Amino acid sequence: MAVAVEEIVRRAGGCAVIDGGFATQLEALGADINDPLWSAACLITKPHLIKEVHMQYLEAGADVIISSSYQATIPGFLARGMLLEEAEGLLRRSIELALEARDEFWKSTLRKSKPVYNRALVAASIGSYGAYLADGSEYSGSYGEDITAEKLKDFHRRRLQVLASAGPDLIAFEAIPNKMEAQALVELLEEENIQVPSWICFSSVDGKNLCSGESFAECLQFLNASDKVTIVGVNCTPPQFIEDIIRELKKQTKKAIAVYPNSGEIWDGRAKRWLPAQCFGHKSFDALAKRWQEAGASLVGGCCRTTPSTIRAVSKVLKGKTAYSATQI
Repeated sequence: MAVAVEEIVRRAGGCAVIDGGFATQLEALGADINDPLWSAACLITKPHLIKEVHMQYLEAGADVIISSSYQATIPGFLARGMLLEEAEGLLRRSIELALEARDEFWKSTLRKSKPVYNRALVAASIGSYGAYLADGSEYSGSYGEDITAEKLKDFHRRRLQVLASAGPDLIAFEAIPNKMEAQALVELLEEENIQVPSWICFSSVDGKNLCSGESFAECLQFLNASDKVTIVGVNCTPPQFIEDIIRELKKQTKKAIAVYPNSGEIWDGRAKRWLPAQCFGHKSFDALAKRWQEAGASLVGGCCRTTPSTIRAVSKVLKGKTAYSATQI
């Protein structure tokens, strides 16, 4: 585990808290994200809302905040008629907004007589190729026969370079649905000699395999061999599967494990709508989070449809402190 991550996990009492759903909260603040760029559209139209979401998660107790660049891609911005320089500038801006929020929040925290927060880390989000396609393939891992590892590296290369140079503490490859893309990302980190510590989190629809049907064990063989990847895990996955996934990952790797599942509702990628949550017993999300920590996760948070309220409850149960409130800014 990278030194900065080790330290924040230690300061958090053994399990650091990742923030929650970004697009969910942007919508709650009035943003329209019905757009191929999804939440990244706000980098163009309403960047102040992005910063506000970061602040809300910091107030809730997040130790790691993730940038708004999940679906921000150079081809996506170019398709909007932007110049390359403008597209790269928006990628950098996604990191700057997170860093500004973190630094402003930390400055206000230091003015308190008894601060209860940690100085958060900023993770630069990089979504899968399927997220860029916005055709549901990020939930299946099926990119078609024409897509090769080399093409995936070419797709991700410049975005990775730009984001890594913008000053994040971590690189977060999120919701990776298949082995080929994971391997391409590991190779790309080596080829570009990226010095920022990275995590690779997969997505799963059945709790046993990646969305593609490939096993976690297959992927961990090459992830374990990479010094560039310091954390592995899952996100954008139903919460009822997480505990078993952690136990499986613990058998396969010595790397730190991050988990930040969805609320339990199911996203229909083709219809582009949320379906009702599948029952996972009477346990609340924060109670499940405690079980994930006990199973071996070092970083825990939420993904789609989770909110600052979710993260506040998770932070309270994991850190054993009084619930965080907005009045502590």
